[in-house]
Amino acid sequence: MFRAAPLGWLALVFVYIFATQIVALVPVLGVVIALLAVPGLTVGMMGAARVASRGGGLRINMLFEGFRIGLRDQLLLGAVYLACSVVVFFGMSLADEGGVLRGALAGRAPTEPPEAGDWLRAAFVFAALYAPVMAMFWFAPVLAAWHGTGAAKALFFSFFAFLINWRAFLAYGAVAALAMVAFPLAAVSLILMLSGGAELKLAALVLPLVVLLLPTLFASFYASYRDVFGTQAGPDK
Repeated sequence: MFRAAPLGWLALVFVYIFATQIVALVPVLGVVIALLAVPGLTVGMMGAARVASRGGGLRINMLFEGFRIGLRDQLLLGAVYLACSVVVFFGMSLADEGGVLRGALAGRAPTEPPEAGDWLRAAFVFAALYAPVMAMFWFAPVLAAWHGTGAAKALFFSFFAFLINWRAFLAYGAVAALAMVAFPLAAVSLILMLSGGAELKLAALVLPLVVLLLPTLFASFYASYRDVFGTQAGPDK
């Protein structure tokens, strides 16, 4: 799917990252808006993957497909996602006493080497709290947009579709983590080694890798939807 329209994918991902980062710069309100928009933007990226799977060309306006064909349901899903995110962050904060994991998620380097126990405890709590949220929202945006299920039914069907296929998703998660975490870290380490330890900003090294990897990740979201539900429902955009 990425090879079908590489330039279109890179443009979509760049706009997605740029827009969400700009909005998130607004104190408090920006983060709220960014979280509310997540389901609608997910529909846009899934729609782009659907078009690419059929050999079609990609356009920037595809990113906003979810807001054009089901704004109310996407905003309702966004509100639920916002509430779930607050609960997850609060629970993680209680376990992450030193703020190590919060800093890592925000892209801040630790001021001192973190204790392994603190890191693992916070990571475990985050994973345990976020897993059901991820299950509810994996398919919910496209179920609401393309199948007209409504927000509540979309969350219900997504959760149980994820639960029924948990073994496949466990394998998928392991491969995705390897591709999205291990590969960038290895690449950054190689660049730093070849640069002779020159002063380079980590963000400047990681961001291009993420932009290249995200299209394939978004395409894989659509592939999981197509495999689980056995359909390519919804009109081309």
